[in-house]
Amino acid sequence: MAIGPTLSDRRVRLVGQRWSPRVHELKGFLARSRVKFDWLDPESDPEAHALRDMGPADRAGRPVVLLPDGEVLVDPDVRTLAARLGLPTEPASTLYDLIVVGGGPAGLTAGMHAASEGLHTAVIEQDVPGGQSSHSAMIENYPGLPKSVDGSTLASRMVQQTEKFGADILVTRRATALEPGELRYTVKLDDDTEVVSHAVVLALGVSFRWLDAPGCTALVGAGIYYGAVTAEAAACRDQEVYVLGGGNSAGQAALFLSRFARRVTILTRDESLDETMSHYLVERIERTQNITVSPRTTVEDARGPGRLESLVIRDLTTGESRRVPAQALFVFIGAAPRTEWLDGQVDLDDEGFVLSGDGYVDGRPRGWPLERSPYPLETRLPGVFVAGDARRGAVHRIVVAASEGASAVQFTHHYFRDTPGLRSRFTEPGEQSERR
Repeated sequence: MAIGPTLSDRRVRLVGQRWSPRVHELKGFLARSRVKFDWLDPESDPEAHALRDMGPADRAGRPVVLLPDGEVLVDPDVRTLAARLGLPTEPASTLYDLIVVGGGPAGLTAGMHAASEGLHTAVIEQDVPGGQSSHSAMIENYPGLPKSVDGSTLASRMVQQTEKFGADILVTRRATALEPGELRYTVKLDDDTEVVSHAVVLALGVSFRWLDAPGCTALVGAGIYYGAVTAEAAACRDQEVYVLGGGNSAGQAALFLSRFARRVTILTRDESLDETMSHYLVERIERTQNITVSPRTTVEDARGPGRLESLVIRDLTTGESRRVPAQALFVFIGAAPRTEWLDGQVDLDDEGFVLSGDGYVDGRPRGWPLERSPYPLETRLPGVFVAGDARRGAVHRIVVAASEGASAVQFTHHYFRDTPGLRSRFTEPGEQSERR
């Protein structure tokens, strides 16, 4: 079932309090999926009370989702909501030529190229397509996009391209195990469903690193946010907002939030933004009157009864701390790979990034079973490749991730060509053309 073109035609109403982490989760999912929706806060919108009366009597302040067909969902989990919206959450087949785990730029590009070259392909994404890039409020340095787009728009276009060539894309499905077999691999999903393929591309992407400071964990979704800029920006109108981080994602978030907030303060551990942020973003931030940059600072504590009300900020140069009022904190302090489930199957470095090809000092991983050396993006499992941000040594740029996704498919063709038992079943794109 396609997920690209259909989403823009849907309209959903979400009723729930602003400071509810569950409402935040649902808003983020809908926004990143490009599902059109209206959010109504019972504390400020009279219409919200009438709409909530449509739900069961035991709703007890839980979020209510009203679907376009009239169905009412009370506090649904994301997968249930995805299924009710008609998004594909179940595999259409149990056997594929190639399974791509991860639906960010690397995974979607891999799926698009593989499907366009005749491989029966599935892309499995544990959240929504787009990966971390779908959190971005503005993407301006992707080739062919002279005007900025938000990350979910770019992801939606990539999804449409990938589906156009016949790839299956599953959303809200998490891979939990990778099991080698004879000329095939089994990928186990979070409900023990198994899908099998002759090759695998691990395009796992990365997840936001959480801020390890007192009070922060309890306020996630209630004033402290990881990504989620496009979903929460409108609710920050005329408020004091903080952005923690000094990279491009933080800069893009600050610029987007400045359209709504009274003031946006960027907190960075570095001496200046020039050390970690692209020059064009630094220049734009300097020209934006309601953005303030606070170098050599970090968040020491977050406070508030059920919602963020203030932050304790520490000056890393002097060691002094001060308390400031804050209604929202958006955190961009790096990312960690989603590879825990692969430990023991492929080689990981100390931070969890996947080793591949040229990353091995002696050219071959321990226990490598073939006479040839691994291809540049191949892991220590022949026919299992890694692409994008989860690969050790990756350049964390969308265009680089997309390029690696395409390259992984090319190496997949090499693997099929060089593997007895698969050679006769698969041919490279050029060979297919010659045989026609």
